[in-house]
Amino acid sequence: MEIFGVVNASPDSKADFSVVHDCAEAAARGTTLLAEGADYFDLGGEGSTLGSDEVSAGEEWQRVSGPLRGLLSLGADVAIDTRKPEVARQALDAGAAVLNAGDALQSAEMVELAAEREVTVVLPFMLGRDFRSVRDVSGDPVAVMVEWFGEHIERLRRAGVAQELLLDCGVGFGPHDMDWPERAVYQRAIYSGLGELRRFGLPLYVPVPWLQTPDRMELLDLALLQNPEYVRAHRPAQVREHFAAIGGATSAMMPPDQLQS
Repeated sequence: MEIFGVVNASPDSKADFSVVHDCAEAAARGTTLLAEGADYFDLGGEGSTLGSDEVSAGEEWQRVSGPLRGLLSLGADVAIDTRKPEVARQALDAGAAVLNAGDALQSAEMVELAAEREVTVVLPFMLGRDFRSVRDVSGDPVAVMVEWFGEHIERLRRAGVAQELLLDCGVGFGPHDMDWPERAVYQRAIYSGLGELRRFGLPLYVPVPWLQTPDRMELLDLALLQNPEYVRAHRPAQVREHFAAIGGATSAMMPPDQLQS
């Protein structure tokens, strides 16, 4: 298991301890993440939680450009987490090695960029065209997720996006109108069903909870029990500790050089 440590350049992030504003703050945050066991960084400049502000591509790039330089100075690969092709292109030009496609590669422009650059792409499960308008999941959420990935992986292969895809179960894009108890049930089902995604023969990239409550820690352990190749985490040391405590297995991970652009 390898970890993408989270660095937020969006000031409205609820995980305020992960928020940075410039190159120096990002370098400091990145240094801490590496010391805690992160292997790579995941950098985003626009919040994806309910109530976060929608920003222009120009403003988003202004937020992430300095932090991106700070993270790249540390020598670890950086994933740019964005739904905007303009921001993704600028970040890849500046040295980002992975595209965390916040629009789930549902725009033609983002698909074209991914095909052109041949970079590793994180593909998140997302119902609807945008995380701000996600729809309720009716029926078995795992079956819905598997069907969604089947359709979109095939679509992307036809479009020439043949580089390595990392499958993100998209728990952060789950139905926003659920209250937490109902949402916890949804997330438990999704994490429990991650093994169903193994049919696609692609590595898993799993965002894990950061809030320090017993139910979130149960969800963290459940996600780690699925032995994902990659985890997106705000607290890498905690993830390492929990993975060791549950007897984390050694999975067949993508060689690190395949993360290079």
